[in-house]
Amino acid sequence: MTTTLSTAPGSPGGHPSALEIRGLWKSFGDLQVLRGIDLTVAEHEVVCLIGSSGSGKSTLLRCVNLLEPIDAGRVVVEGEEITASGVDVNRIRRRIGIVFQSFNLFPHMSVMRNVSLAPRKALGTSQAEAEAEAVELLDRFGLADKRAEFPDRLSGGQQQRVAIVRALAMHPDLLLLDEITSALDPELVAEVLDVIRELARGGMTMVIATHEMGFARDIANRVCFLDQGQILEQGTPAEIFTAPKAPRTQQFLQRVLDAGRL
Repeated sequence: MTTTLSTAPGSPGGHPSALEIRGLWKSFGDLQVLRGIDLTVAEHEVVCLIGSSGSGKSTLLRCVNLLEPIDAGRVVVEGEEITASGVDVNRIRRRIGIVFQSFNLFPHMSVMRNVSLAPRKALGTSQAEAEAEAVELLDRFGLADKRAEFPDRLSGGQQQRVAIVRALAMHPDLLLLDEITSALDPELVAEVLDVIRELARGGMTMVIATHEMGFARDIANRVCFLDQGQILEQGTPAEIFTAPKAPRTQQFLQRVLDAGRL
């Protein structure tokens, strides 16, 4: 049965939050990856997840998008518990966009087909309308001249921008970004981060797992530090990056500073 909540904690004006995660546990065999995650994301908020590799950031995003079944807890999107039994998973995924570190573009399809296919198949959008919107999105993110190209003719940064555009073409209410710059050469990172900054300025609700600490500091409304499957500390970028309270957070950020990444 699908559970619908009228309001969510921390939501202004009595409206549901964009995302609520309560008591989320996830393991792979004997490996406990997420241990009782609690997180609320307001509409139009940008939350960055930081932490060492293996801390659970990517798994958390995959659980939110129902790509991984959870062991315990619940996930609520805009007032609807999407982890309840009987939920139409495909319907939910249409509301939640996700972009991975590997671009996952269809190599045998042009950029135009990569972007316009899902709206046609999943939303029932006409080909003309889907392609017109694809052109608009591609132009918005500096890719209008690449619509007829195939992915292997694009740079890594261009491929990642196409992947983001493809997610946006589905009109998601929530966008999940999983280490989207980690597979890019350093000189290509900036062009992808600029796309995310524009989305943030436009009010897109986003949860971003990232190793780009400077980017997280600049763009996030809130930063969550994950360690061993738990949110150890969260706060504004100023609070986390300037005055972290937990010793483990302090240790992590000191290593980031020592590596010249903040």
